[in-house]
Amino acid sequence: QAQLVESGGGLVQAGGSLRLSCANSARTFNLYAMGWFRQGPGKEREFVAGISRSGGNTAYADSVKGRFTISKDNTNSTTYLQMNNVKSEDSAVYYCAGDIRYNDAVVVGGDEYDYWGRGTQVTVLS
Repeated sequence: QAQLVESGGGLVQAGGSLRLSCANSARTFNLYAMGWFRQGPGKEREFVAGISRSGGNTAYADSVKGRFTISKDNTNSTTYLQMNNVKSEDSAVYYCAGDIRYNDAVVVGGDEYDYWGRGTQVTVLS
């Protein structure tokens, strides 16, 4: 059973950058599709970005497309979310999610993920 631990959250000025990391304890990390979700105050959890198990396929929410980049390092079992040109509306708790897949598809639906981290807070100062 995988344990996911996020790190890298914090305070950042609007227009700045931040990189989130998600460490995955599973030995078979190369089989995991991974995703990032976020939940702002008073809002529902929403999909941010997803990556296939090989790292070859990615998907993004329209609100972050062109600003955020998801990547996956199968050699150190870590998933990253590079956040550039952040905006105040990006403030939220960011969650990492993972699911074993036997194809190279990106998983967008939160209910399709079996494993979740506890989240890391990102606050954008305007």
